[in-house]
Amino acid sequence: MRKSAGFFIVLFSFAFILFGCDQISKLSPKKDVDRKSASAITVKGAIVAKVNNIPLSLGDLSQEIEAYNAAVPADRPELKITTREQKVNYLKNEMIRRALLYQEGLDKGLDREAEVTAALEKTKMQLVVLELIKQETEKIDVSSKEIEDYYNTYKEQLKEPEERQIREIVVPSEQEAKEMLILLLQGSDFATLAKERSKSSSAKQGGNLDYIKKGKKFAQFDGAAFSDTLEVGKISSIFKGPDGYYIVELEAKRGGRQKPISDMWDDIKRGLTFLKQQQKIEALIGKLSRDAKIEVYEGEVK
Repeated sequence: MRKSAGFFIVLFSFAFILFGCDQISKLSPKKDVDRKSASAITVKGAIVAKVNNIPLSLGDLSQEIEAYNAAVPADRPELKITTREQKVNYLKNEMIRRALLYQEGLDKGLDREAEVTAALEKTKMQLVVLELIKQETEKIDVSSKEIEDYYNTYKEQLKEPEERQIREIVVPSEQEAKEMLILLLQGSDFATLAKERSKSSSAKQGGNLDYIKKGKKFAQFDGAAFSDTLEVGKISSIFKGPDGYYIVELEAKRGGRQKPISDMWDDIKRGLTFLKQQQKIEALIGKLSRDAKIEVYEGEVK
């Protein structure tokens, strides 16, 4: 009897090593309840449901609903989950149903499929990388002096973009443009002349381009329309463009205000923090690359 028991113990141990514990569980006539146990699951907050002893927590429910609501389009706020009833429905219709399907997949051994294990390994790599980046960069801070120095260095670039309301007249020849300029200097109405004589698509609107920013048209246009010397109500000299010869009138200006540092403090701090985080990660990658053996087989890339 002892000999027989010893034989089966040795046989069981050999099978365990050869096939793994999951394979042994399949040999047992008992249902594979261990694969549905809660032992490996960390619960955050109160338990709101159990599916075959796998707990679903309030923390998980809140996290999922928060992610769901963040993905709802801004113009469809009615789709957001906000009430207790909606949260319970999400729990029943999403999380519990998913848990049931997950457990069925485990019972069928799908978590051991080659494609699934490969995908899990890739996901694990991504999560580990994200956690490493978080730990390496979470203590990075930006000082007040750094924010002030950045603001003072780039103050001009940090201005609100200026917009100008412009009218244009476009004619095919320089001679015709000179005639238009003389009429305008004599007091003719710019909008009326544009409607009657301009060849541009804006002619029907009296040459009105509405408010535009620098860079909307071409370089010569910007040089004339956004010149510091062009005052509101005044016209430019003649300049050549891709569609002929141009004259523009400045109707109005807006924007171009210098924002105070208090308005930009948080944005500058976020930008500098991100920059310092990137620099730290690049430095870490550089160090790791120097210490690692890296082989690239470019010929295998198709």
